[in-house]
Amino acid sequence: MKTTSDAIIIGAGVIGAATAFELCKRGYQTLNIDKLPAAGYGPTSSSCSIVRAHYSSWDGVAMAHEGFSYWRDWPNYLEIDANGREIAKYMQCGTVLLKSKTGHHEKVLEHFRNLGVDHEEWDTDTLKSRIPYYDVHEFWPPSRPEGADFWRKPDEELEGAIYTSGSGYVNDPQLATRDLQLAAEAKGGRFLFDARIVEIRRSGGRVQGVTLDSGEEIDAPVVVNVAGPHSFVINRMAGVEETMNIKTRALRHEVHIVPAPREVDYEHEGFHTSDGDQGIYFRPEAGNNILIGSEDPPCDPQVWLEEPDHFDREVTKSQYEAQVYRVARRIPGLQVPSEPRGLADLYDVSDDWIPLYDRSDLGGFYMAVGTSGNQFKNAPVVGHLMAELIDACENGQDHDASPVQVKVPYSGVVLNAGFYSRNREINPNSSFSVNG
Repeated sequence: MKTTSDAIIIGAGVIGAATAFELCKRGYQTLNIDKLPAAGYGPTSSSCSIVRAHYSSWDGVAMAHEGFSYWRDWPNYLEIDANGREIAKYMQCGTVLLKSKTGHHEKVLEHFRNLGVDHEEWDTDTLKSRIPYYDVHEFWPPSRPEGADFWRKPDEELEGAIYTSGSGYVNDPQLATRDLQLAAEAKGGRFLFDARIVEIRRSGGRVQGVTLDSGEEIDAPVVVNVAGPHSFVINRMAGVEETMNIKTRALRHEVHIVPAPREVDYEHEGFHTSDGDQGIYFRPEAGNNILIGSEDPPCDPQVWLEEPDHFDREVTKSQYEAQVYRVARRIPGLQVPSEPRGLADLYDVSDDWIPLYDRSDLGGFYMAVGTSGNQFKNAPVVGHLMAELIDACENGQDHDASPVQVKVPYSGVVLNAGFYSRNREINPNSSFSVNG
């Protein structure tokens, strides 16, 4: 006997769970299928879960700014009684975007002003005053410790920074995903774990359902690919990748954790900092630590994977030193342990590092993919957008000809879902990095 559902969602990471919750709120009976044992168990659990608004595009800033309100309103958004159970917390530490020769801050400022994002412009003296333990010299361009230029003494100073008080990070990304799972289940959603999809069945130009490795067939008129780094595998399985102008790949990434300077309470008083001058970002972490990631400068090697099930999960000494030593230049009092501590996982990256939130050329088959390590913050907004997109398309709207427009509930901004189309040209205004 076949199982049926209104919508199958492939993946139970934070965006898959958010999409389920939003579809359930619209009356869909959803089923999330994940090959892993729990919600948020995959790359979501490795996310730095930073909530910030400095994207390269108006659309990216608008979506991320809307996300601030979801995270601040998290318990109410979930619409569930936690019954004393711990839920994820939003740590509103603020973001410092250092001005650099990337020019990223100039695009960001224009979008902040247009969208009314609360921010402050800091000149160099203000930056020194607000964060006296930062070295504000300009180390441009980003380089690696093995190069002689890395150790040169700089003369010029940064122009300053842009500060947004509303941003921060989520303390536990897997817990936030579990929150969304419970919220979806409270409205009738179901989750199936330890189950691998081996076929996406089609008939008459529409998706029909999926087949599991157990042989079980599950039918649904809607299937949503939210498979993260495996998204390209699922798109190939569905036979839709070749017709997409923008495609996705899996990219290995590392983040590292080091102790903050002994005299600095970085856990409670530190800022999330985007340091484009050196191609890194860092934020407070529990235990008065600092969590560090790369913004993908040209000097950092990229490891693309055709088999996302098989990759080296151990952090490397060379990338640890590259990222940590850059922060040590910015924070001279940083403690740098000799042994690396951190984790390696996969990003789901589109050709221009901007996601695809779209239908496909196969009727009923949708995608929320190419989320590239920078979309955790947007998960509840994406869930809302995907639910509106799916509902509109399933009720006859031709999204390719007339893109779905989605009014978001907190800021009231209208998002053009067509911005995330699979048919778009590569966006030249993208940062082509984790900044999006």
